[in-house]
Amino acid sequence: MDNTPETPFIEIEGLYQIFGKTPKKIMPLVHEGKNKDDILAETGHTVGLKDINLTVNRGEIFVIMGLSGSGKSTLIRHFNRLIDPTQGQIKVEGDDIMKFSIKELTEFRRHKMSMVFQNFGLMPHRNVIDNVSYGLSIQGIDKGERYASATQWLDTVGLNGYGEQYPSQLSGGQQQRVGLARALCTNAEILLMDEAFSALDPLIRSEMQDQLIQLQNDLQKTIIFITHDLDEALRIGDRIAILKDGELVQIGAPVDILLNPADGYVKAFVKDVNKARAVPVKTIMQNTVSLITHTNLQGALEQLVSNSDNNHYGFYQTNEGFQGVLTASQLNSALFARPSGDVLPEDVISTPTITSDMSLEAALPNALISSYALPVLNKEGLHIGELNQEMLAGTINNAKP
Repeated sequence: MDNTPETPFIEIEGLYQIFGKTPKKIMPLVHEGKNKDDILAETGHTVGLKDINLTVNRGEIFVIMGLSGSGKSTLIRHFNRLIDPTQGQIKVEGDDIMKFSIKELTEFRRHKMSMVFQNFGLMPHRNVIDNVSYGLSIQGIDKGERYASATQWLDTVGLNGYGEQYPSQLSGGQQQRVGLARALCTNAEILLMDEAFSALDPLIRSEMQDQLIQLQNDLQKTIIFITHDLDEALRIGDRIAILKDGELVQIGAPVDILLNPADGYVKAFVKDVNKARAVPVKTIMQNTVSLITHTNLQGALEQLVSNSDNNHYGFYQTNEGFQGVLTASQLNSALFARPSGDVLPEDVISTPTITSDMSLEAALPNALISSYALPVLNKEGLHIGELNQEMLAGTINNAKP
């Protein structure tokens, strides 16, 4: 068995960014531990980023957040080398992109990464379909093919029929949907989103967050998302990195950030968050309850008993989807009455179900009325885990401000 650890999809090691006339000459002062203010006073150089080390997994939404001036927008521009670091490595799939030639970097930007900007970044003289298909046009794709792809992505983001409109004819939310469609149209694996929704009204912003989550469930892109809004970070992020004055102070899943802040700075960020409302079920979801798929009573009981951790009940799922709960006592009774029989609807106990994106607060009412752990189902209605009442209660108690 190969135990070699998987290479991170994106990896940043020892990254520094010094702004000024002679940044490399300032690096010894930074390594000596001089602080940002002293370096600025002595040299006129600004330490934008200091010793950034992080990895991004394939298919995750990795959120980088912090207050204004924390370095988050500077950092995201290093992923596609819009800004080169003063020192450090940037690797994508193991390749050090700092070693790319101009031609290699151009191809990398055209095919591997797309960017969605805060101010939409649309070309006002081009209509919507030309804006969306622009990335394909510079790839040399013929007009018919790129228009077909652009039309598909416009439909995906809810703008079917808007292809002939111009950006000035669209609302801010619609313009941002065009920007998202343009980024997706190139079929790039990585999306860089710099404060992409921050210019939008709160309602439209929430709708765009919902749409991004839905798209990600289907597309599984790798998304680097910049925001100053903790609620937004918690809602969409698989992991969150928090920057302060150009330094990383904590990286973790939303539940880690909320329940175990690394220092006073992070604690101040999260202190007013309704944590039970912000933490989704997926963060504490487990997978310890037996999933029973045998339709024969004997096979179902054997499948249940084989789980030594919990063998008094299991979740029953057939080719038609999740059905409910089967208990050992009910299976034994049914087997006594029908020794060679199959599981019947009357053998199955109905139980509330939840989804992984549901908040703990929303799941709580069902947890209070259920005698069993709450089955977590995906969008196809299939079992992917469960929410244990004890785990839920412990998390909510720990989450109290």
